[in-house]
Amino acid sequence: MTEFKKPPPLDIKCTSTDCDNDLHCFKQLKKMTPDQRGKCRACGVDLVDWKRLHRRDKADAAHTFVALQHELIRHHFFHRPVDDVAMRHAQRKGRDALKEAARDRLGKYLAVAEPPRDGYQTPLEGNAIYYAQHATATCCRTCLEYWHDIPKGRHLTPVEFDYCVTLLYLFLDEKLPDLADEPVKVPPRRRGLPPEPEGPHS
Repeated sequence: MTEFKKPPPLDIKCTSTDCDNDLHCFKQLKKMTPDQRGKCRACGVDLVDWKRLHRRDKADAAHTFVALQHELIRHHFFHRPVDDVAMRHAQRKGRDALKEAARDRLGKYLAVAEPPRDGYQTPLEGNAIYYAQHATATCCRTCLEYWHDIPKGRHLTPVEFDYCVTLLYLFLDEKLPDLADEPVKVPPRRRGLPPEPEGPHS
């Protein structure tokens, strides 16, 4: 039997673009003029209604999710199937505990004024919460600032924190619609075997 090899790391960054396929990057550059801010840093296209987005209206989350997917890295995590390790972890926790863990993670790694290793604190795989954070731009304070207009250098207010948590919860419900509320016993994967085929959670 051929031993399963882990796939190579994802070759994607917050600044990645594929403008020909309408996937952009809206992260600002210091050299940008005021009229360039909010547009794709690579091609200059203007697709996002930032004024609407920055209202941070939980009732308008559907529009926010559509806007986020104009950016390549957000689109990637909205549409990439959850990896096997992350899916097994989610099943073992169940939806309720996974959401509680997401809330705790935001409190520790995003809500504080100066998060540890800010910009590098959210891995790209291994936990569905990471997918949720990258997809909703709640992965670091830089992404949070330009997407949701929440400035760096101070603690999130209770309202801001609740907004971020709501986005994570909505994403997890959308990404993992068949996840049970309670933990499910998942047998360990035998070493050397490839991951099981992706299911409907993808």
